[in-house]
Amino acid sequence: MTDNNSDEIPFAGTSNSRDASDAMEKVSSGIYDLIGVKGKASDNRPGVSDCSDKDAKTHFRIFHPWSFYPASASDLDVAMERLKRELPKHGWEIVTYGPDTSKNKNINLVADNDNEKSSVKITQMSKNDPPKLSLMVVSGCYKVPDGEEVERF
Repeated sequence: MTDNNSDEIPFAGTSNSRDASDAMEKVSSGIYDLIGVKGKASDNRPGVSDCSDKDAKTHFRIFHPWSFYPASASDLDVAMERLKRELPKHGWEIVTYGPDTSKNKNINLVADNDNEKSSVKITQMSKNDPPKLSLMVVSGCYKVPDGEEVERF
């Protein structure tokens, strides 16, 4: 999804907004399962956004921001290392990994999954109170079935 040769967003298929949202929650749930440490996830719902170069009435993307709070702050490093190790075993290709340019030097991991037509950006925010992983899962570009329009939420 973040091909070095192209900024083009992949086509994710034909779907209505609700079904695509459900599919994105399943992708997020799969990532949650890979974290492998005790903790709690935020209860954020997916939303709908535009595909930059497509008709906003017929094309859309799903985004799902959520956070993971480990039961113990020391488990944050464990969770991030586990994701770095486990995501590729489940169809994800790690595109970038390393500290960002913020003063906190948060660790960022960006991974794409061609089968799921989705991408995830995970930021390890160790200095937050409480410490957390911040995740943003985004889909490729969907087209609604003929005769329907994108439902926004």
